[in-house]
Amino acid sequence: MPTYRSIASAAVFGLCATSVCALDDRHLDFVPRSETEAARVGAVIAPPTEFSQPQAYEARTAGAATVPVRADNQPFKQPSANLDADSGLDFRLGEAMFEKLWVSAPSSTLASDGLGPLYNARACQSCHLRGGRGHAPDGPEDDAISFALKLSVPGTQSEQIYEIEGFLATRPEPTYGTQLQDFSLPGHPAEARIETRYETFEVALSGGQSAELRRPIFEVKDLGYGPLDSEVMISPRVAPQMIGLGLLEAIPAVDILAGEDPEDVDGDGVSGRANIVWSVEYQRPMLGRFGLKAGAPTLRQQTAGAFAADIGISTSLFPAGHGDCSSRQEACVTAPHGDKDVRNFEVDDAGLALTTFYSANLAVPARRNVGDAQVLRGKELFHSTGCASCHTPNFVTHRLPNQPAQSFQLIWPYTDMLLHDMGAGLADGRPEARATGREWRTPPLWGVGLTKRVSGHSHFLHDGRARSLLEAVLWHGGEAEVMKTRVIDMPPADRAALIRFLESL
Repeated sequence: MPTYRSIASAAVFGLCATSVCALDDRHLDFVPRSETEAARVGAVIAPPTEFSQPQAYEARTAGAATVPVRADNQPFKQPSANLDADSGLDFRLGEAMFEKLWVSAPSSTLASDGLGPLYNARACQSCHLRGGRGHAPDGPEDDAISFALKLSVPGTQSEQIYEIEGFLATRPEPTYGTQLQDFSLPGHPAEARIETRYETFEVALSGGQSAELRRPIFEVKDLGYGPLDSEVMISPRVAPQMIGLGLLEAIPAVDILAGEDPEDVDGDGVSGRANIVWSVEYQRPMLGRFGLKAGAPTLRQQTAGAFAADIGISTSLFPAGHGDCSSRQEACVTAPHGDKDVRNFEVDDAGLALTTFYSANLAVPARRNVGDAQVLRGKELFHSTGCASCHTPNFVTHRLPNQPAQSFQLIWPYTDMLLHDMGAGLADGRPEARATGREWRTPPLWGVGLTKRVSGHSHFLHDGRARSLLEAVLWHGGEAEVMKTRVIDMPPADRAALIRFLESL
């Protein structure tokens, strides 16, 4: 069970007043666990010691919120199974917000105007089609709608957040802001056009097998507002899948922080650590949970940030009607926007709440083939190889009286929610809060085996370079270098079993 050594980590910020430290859990109305309940939880989430049969409740990936697997391409668009009727209505209203196509202002459709003027997509679902992951542009004829290039330059003293130990200050690129927008309204040049090409190379595997990996090279063409800053740092990002986000938000911070081992005290080569970020809503440091580098503390802030950066839509958290436009883009800043009417912002707090609720309750489908002999062998290899050191199989969420769908659920997301150095091969060189240019948050693996069905492709990792789960494993480096080598060296039948296990998630 968790050792709760996280209390010492959180004390750095002066935020621990009791023996149960809620570094950032003020966003949740939760009932603290008793010692007896904590012991029960510890027994339930203990690592398995035998692999001849599935663990109890393993097939119910999201506890009572788990839904059956649909046979079509919509398995990630279902509401949590334990929503009541009223909450189900809120889910559908949030779905309408998520699928809404925004238009330019001024418009007769006041509830839908305010797009851009510079943007990456016109709707949330454009990037997260059917709740699944996006893809990088695969050649000059492909679009980049579910893909973005994040931008920043090294920060100055004014950008430093001294309340966060180890914070790596950055600021937006002076002309282009926090990310490149490759679409625009009439009369406004798009910021750029993104092209991708790939270099391929072979990796030798045991048993005479091999795998071809591809390394992406992203090129920025047709810059609309002048050159990029000479110190610009660029991070390519593919839109991640959306399922189970409310359950990830409901994991106790203390349980996540208990997995930290920044000095690798246990000597296993894995030294995960939390990203601590600034909460716009609460105006204080909080545990980062969302985004590829855990750069957002809550799902509400992540949602509002996406409205601003991707669509150019204002909210109470990010109130600029021009979205991500910089002060150097005067025509964008001074263009008509959709705020200052009865909504005040282009998405008011009610609309933001509904969109966040929808995102929190996109359900996780049940596991498949949990009792299959090859899957069970792959699960054993997943643990013995060390994959579970970062991809922590299970947690139990907080007791949440006001969020019954997420309350006290045994979930199997296969992530520790921590940052890990993934080596030079996956480095983007762009820090984010405490995350360095080599660190990424461990991505959840639940639903990964349904990617092809939902998204029409099997592209993985932060920039979509891996075309299969095996390729994704073979790109692991840094803290996962030893685990990758074990996969390369294991007998082909075991390697196949490991992939079969991942496909069952």
